[in-house]
Amino acid sequence: MLVAERYEKIVELVNERGSIRVSELSELCKVTEETIRRDLDRLEQAGRLRRSHGGAVSVKDQQQQQPEIPYFEREIVHAEEKKRIAQEAIQLIRPHDRILLDASSTAWYMAREMPDIPLTVLTNSIKVAMELAGKEKIEVISTGGSLAQRSLSFVGPLAERSLDAYHVDKAFLSCKGVHLERGISESNELQARVKHKMVGMADLVVVLADASKFGVQAFTHVADLDGVGTIITDRRLPAETKRQFADRGIAVRTV
Repeated sequence: MLVAERYEKIVELVNERGSIRVSELSELCKVTEETIRRDLDRLEQAGRLRRSHGGAVSVKDQQQQQPEIPYFEREIVHAEEKKRIAQEAIQLIRPHDRILLDASSTAWYMAREMPDIPLTVLTNSIKVAMELAGKEKIEVISTGGSLAQRSLSFVGPLAERSLDAYHVDKAFLSCKGVHLERGISESNELQARVKHKMVGMADLVVVLADASKFGVQAFTHVADLDGVGTIITDRRLPAETKRQFADRGIAVRTV
């Protein structure tokens, strides 16, 4: 079997079953497990599957199954609350901080309101990068990766690997759901994987979430609450919910 044929067979098997182990692929393709691991690495780089512990998972129609809300729609949903949350988040930033901003509309509001002070900003958002481009003292680093057109953000294996090269003081990210027991979650798996990386690379993780997102468990888990240091939300959040999160050691700011 030629290498190209083996690649196609692997992708076909992964898509057919949803997930498959390295040992099974080794048997079916009649090559060593080490060869299969190298194949899976290359196929993941090409965006044709996703590596998992001991095997691979299908990404077939992943984005279509869990479509992201287009950016222009997200900008106007709870816009006033998001602007206040963004302004409060900026208060946590100090000159010479290294920060990360995700591709959420709230992070874009932060970029728009950000004072022109010495900062290093890492982002996977085209809109955030463009907003900061006019601020002379702010150094902007983009992750690169596959472009998710609805959110104007970079996702996929290249975006995830680029995050491995950095460590930041503070990461500011939003999500679709904030749940006391199930942590933070996203509607789209590619976005969730990037945000999972972001949570693990910051000294302080700040979640930007309006009150409508609390108690929600979206499709894909991003991180447990143990990885979150601060949540900034709006005044609609019930006092009891705020207390429950505070009891978990998470600072909750309401604006």
